[in-house]
This record gives sequence, C-alpha cells and structure tokens, in this order.
Amino acid sequence: MSDAPLSLALGEDYPEIRAEVAKICAGFPGGYWRELEEAQGYPDAFVRALTESGYLGALIPEEYGGAGLPLRAGVVILETIHREGCNAGACHAQMYIMGTLLRHGSPEQKQRYLPDIAAGRLRLQAFGVTEPTSGSDTPALKTRAIRQGDRYVVHGQKVWTSRALASDMMLLLARTTPLDQVKRRSDGLSVFLVDLRESQGKGVDIRPLRAMINHNTTEVFFDGLEVPAANLIGEEGRGFRYILDGMNAERILLSGEAIGDARWFLKTASAYARERQVFGRPIGQNQGIQFPLARAHAETEAADLVARRAAALFDAGEDCGADANMAKLLASEASWHAAEACMQTFGGFGFAREYDVERKWRETRLFQTAPISTNLVLAHIAQHVLGLPKSY
Repeated sequence: MSDAPLSLALGEDYPEIRAEVAKICAGFPGGYWRELEEAQGYPDAFVRALTESGYLGALIPEEYGGAGLPLRAGVVILETIHREGCNAGACHAQMYIMGTLLRHGSPEQKQRYLPDIAAGRLRLQAFGVTEPTSGSDTPALKTRAIRQGDRYVVHGQKVWTSRALASDMMLLLARTTPLDQVKRRSDGLSVFLVDLRESQGKGVDIRPLRAMINHNTTEVFFDGLEVPAANLIGEEGRGFRYILDGMNAERILLSGEAIGDARWFLKTASAYARERQVFGRPIGQNQGIQFPLARAHAETEAADLVARRAAALFDAGEDCGADANMAKLLASEASWHAAEACMQTFGGFGFAREYDVERKWRETRLFQTAPISTNLVLAHIAQHVLGLPKSY
C-alpha cells in the first residue's frame, strides 16, 4: 500500500448525480415495484431509464462510450436508487462485472463489447459463479470447461444467478484444470464471456428460481455448451484472481445500496413516528421508538465513512480488500437494524404492502447473506487484518 494520503469527500458528494437519479426514481414509485413482484417481472422500464440516462455506463471509460467516473460515483448512484425506495438489484451487476472485462479483457474484447454495453445495446448482467454444492467455497466449484480445438466445452450448473433471463451476456467462472492437478485451490479457474442469446437451447438451460424477494434469480445448467476460445478473458487458469477485484467492487457498490436502504427506512420511520398519534401523543415522543432509530442512524453514518474509504482505496489502485469487506458488513448491519426499527415503528401497518416497508425489509435482509455472508467477512477480518489463524 502507498503511504500517500487519501482524501475523502464528506456530505452529499456528486450532488448533480444524486438529484438526477432521484428524479428518475420518482417515476417508479412503490406501486411499480409491487406490481412487478406480483408478476415476478423484470423492471425493464426502470433499467431502460437508467441506461438511457447513462448511469449504468457511468464506470465505463469515455473511450468506450461511458462516463469514465470512479467507483465512488457508482456507489452514489446505487445508494440514491435505494434511498428513493427503488431497487438496483436488476442492474447493479453490470457495474462490477464490466470491471473484469475492462481490466483483464483483450483490446479486441473491450472494443467489441464495452461500447454496446455503455450504449445499452447489450446487457452484461449475469455472473455465473455460485454452485449448489460449493456455495461460498468458490475454488471447489464443479463446472468444467475443457479445451477442444478453438473452443471450450462446458458442463456444470450454477445457482442464484440473478438476471440470467434478462441478460444478453454472462460472465462465467469455470474450472479448466482439475482441482487435484493444481498447486493452489484457486488456480485452474478461468473466466469466459458467454453469449446467452445464442446459447439457450444449445447447451444452456436457464430456469427461474422463485425466492423471498423479486431478484429475477435463476439456476443455469450447462450441458455441452461450446464457448469460443476467443471468449476467454485473460489467461487460462487465472480467473479467480481476475474476479477478486470485481468482488471487492461488488461489496463496495452494494454497501451503497444497503446505506441507501437504511436511509429510506430512517426517513420513512421518522416521518411516520412524528405523525402517528397513540395515547394522545406522537409515538416518536417515546424513547422506545427513538432509540433504535437513533442507533441505526449512527450505524449508517459510520458505515458510510468506511464505504467511502473503501471506494477511495479502490479508485487509487490500493489494496481495499479489508475495507470492502468491512463496508459491506457495517452497511448490511446498519440497513437491517434500520429495517427492524422501521418495522417496529409501523407496527401492524408495517406488514401492509401499500407502505412498502415489508418489501424493503425483505430486500435488505439479503445483504446479510449476499454477496458474501457476514460470518465469512468476519473470518476474513480475523485472518487478514488481525493475523489470526485461518478458521476454515
């Protein structure tokens, strides 16, 4: 790590972006999301509005048609979406998946795909990593990609692959060298770009996986899928290293979403607590209502500072693994505590769909588990920050 000091912007940084994204979100109120959930639908109109405004291409360099903004700007975009009561789960993956292509793809691959992604002509929204038997133990994944001439043949299965049915392309992590033939478990994994438009019914079967929230998630089966060797990103066998940066970016970006959720809960609960009268006075006058909200606010502000530091380290090209994990941990805890406080403040009305509290409550619970579970974050901090023996 460099000894050069990093500067952090405090307060409402990127105010123009915040204002414009909030304006877009105003066109997609709670009723829009409730109807989508009833139909298990994908928010095409919302994603299209963000794409046409350039926000989904914000992190793509200008030379490829994007805005060339730093990761912190992406965090602000996603935080604002969630603070305004919307959900970025339908489109956030493009921001961090694109990074693997940008940093490790060939000039030809970047020129072929990035301009179309920036313009919204191509959706790169699916990230095929997690498998039913390996879970968070990524090096243990079973999906195999075997080189045969000028292509790879893929067999295996992925699960919790969100947006695969709404994406044109997938970033796929598969094992190209058997686990028993590598020195380190993380060796022998490779990253591929899979064109889902051409592949469905030709070695790819995508099945919807209904869940507690409308995250458009799926399970994906590969049975003899042929992927051109030209779609290999970087060197064969180094794929795990390539996706690590993407995972750090993912954790930092999603910490912004959790912080946005927390601020939505705090704003919503505080407004209700000021107006709701019980026993002849506002319920917000009671410390039983005040204290959980006040504590959640303090936790949210602390999480925001760590998330800003993590983004600053990432944008400076410094080691940000510990901060990315801590940002995700603190933000997910803050959002969940704010959600619980909001639900308690609303009482029985919190369960009524028309208030959107129960929807947001279910959605923000995901951050305790994904993109990495709380216990794995704690294990990472214990081992890599505190120097304790590896526990798993």
